[in-house]
Amino acid sequence: MKKGVKVEDIGKPSGQLAHVDVQDLPPFISASPYDNPANVPPWKPLTDRAKQEYEATLDDTIALNIPKPKTREEEQELVRRFLSGLEKLFSRENNWAFLQPLILSVEHCARCQTCIESCHIYEMSGRNDLYRPTFRSEVLRRLYFKYLKPGGRFFRKWQHGDIDLNWTTIARLIELSYRCNLCRRCAQTCAIGVDNGLIAHELRKLFSQEMGIHPKELHTKGSVLQLRVGSSTGMNPVVAKDNIEFIDEDTAERTGIPIETPWDKEGADILLIHNAGEILARPEDHGAFATILQAAGISWTLSSESQEALGYDVINYGLFYDDVMMIKVAVKHAKAAAKLKVKKIVLGECGHAHKALTTIADRILTGDLNIPRESAMTLLHDIVFSGKIAFDPSRNDFPVTLHDPCNLVRLMGIVEPQRRILRHTCPRFREMTPHGVDNYCCGGGSGFAIMSSHNFEDWRMQIAGRKKMDQILNAFKEEPDPSIKKYVCAPCSNCKGQIRDLSNYYHLWEKCGIHFGGLVELIVNAMKDAKPGYLEWPG
Repeated sequence: MKKGVKVEDIGKPSGQLAHVDVQDLPPFISASPYDNPANVPPWKPLTDRAKQEYEATLDDTIALNIPKPKTREEEQELVRRFLSGLEKLFSRENNWAFLQPLILSVEHCARCQTCIESCHIYEMSGRNDLYRPTFRSEVLRRLYFKYLKPGGRFFRKWQHGDIDLNWTTIARLIELSYRCNLCRRCAQTCAIGVDNGLIAHELRKLFSQEMGIHPKELHTKGSVLQLRVGSSTGMNPVVAKDNIEFIDEDTAERTGIPIETPWDKEGADILLIHNAGEILARPEDHGAFATILQAAGISWTLSSESQEALGYDVINYGLFYDDVMMIKVAVKHAKAAAKLKVKKIVLGECGHAHKALTTIADRILTGDLNIPRESAMTLLHDIVFSGKIAFDPSRNDFPVTLHDPCNLVRLMGIVEPQRRILRHTCPRFREMTPHGVDNYCCGGGSGFAIMSSHNFEDWRMQIAGRKKMDQILNAFKEEPDPSIKKYVCAPCSNCKGQIRDLSNYYHLWEKCGIHFGGLVELIVNAMKDAKPGYLEWPG
């Protein structure tokens, strides 16, 4: 029997805290080609150089580069900065937006562990203690009561199991904050609303804003690049327009419906903002949006703003790790809409962008910047059932299931619009188990979908994404024949990226006939006025 990991062990520099062994991972469903761990690709070991340069004593996996301090003085300075950040995290002046739910979650956990069975990461790791949603929270909680509230009324019940505050503690806590998808399924399960996902987010914020430690994919290649160029993809407005022009031509050829995307149209009813990754990696997404909006006779536009405002990339990676970066990007998104005097912003198929620009940005977008924002899901629902477009559901006569993006569904409550569309246009639609607000994260949430440095992709595929893989296989268990084409509808760009990586990692198309894509492609595929076959299957 393996020795469990204790919270107080986190500060002891005695080697790796926990191992992740393939044989400990739960098997996929027996009806699939992945019914035992032997079918799982081997875990990539860390190089000796990586271990020498970066902290990797948590679980022999590196999610982000945490440089090792070279001197005792550097270590002490990092500990000082952590304590400074901890104090700011719990002060109204520095964290007024999230202070109340953070304090409630830190001070009122009943330690009943009810939430842990709701966590896909904990379950699919073979119930490794290190990945309990309460583990990192307990580390923070004990530091909070030791250094900020030593005389508080809750202190006595948290006294046992002291933790040494040293660089080992901090480095492992940094990594722990990136072993959570921030899906909030645990918070939904908690009887008193303790939010361990929020605690993980606030830790990331402390490490980024106070200590300058963050994943390069989210910060340097994400938020910083977006603010400098206009898009986290690196596309400037000229490149974006060239890509859209090509997409319009290609889509018109495939559908037989001429389209021309309007740019910078002042006074339009709608400013559509995509996740720009769709423009580059999944051009059929924008092509479908343009076809649908034009067929419905809607006044809409894209914005080419890239400096004072951000108009063609709705990505906001600051949501995952840094409030300052999140606010900078959200304000510039609103400025793009204000400049064009549009009636509302419509958010494309990107879950985290929905949450960043609607529920979170509500506190900072005031006055002229408080422009109405709407999900593409509700707009598409209204279009599909308006009678303006005729559909032939037989064109979508193949098995279809729906992945519910966490930010869109569980965290915003947009549950039914996309389902009604699928029931109307896809005769062989079936739900995942569970689904709706109870659905599981794709495993790429909180920025993981774009993080693959060192051996983190193996962790993301084999642990974080394992439950979604299992759900997908279960949804199609009645059609195991790979010659039967099957479709996972994932109306979120980051989710599509994660499911694409899962598909490549486990060869879902070759072995199971399972493909993936968005909602808009299915809508266009079923349009009577379009040529048949808008969907493109692999091979």
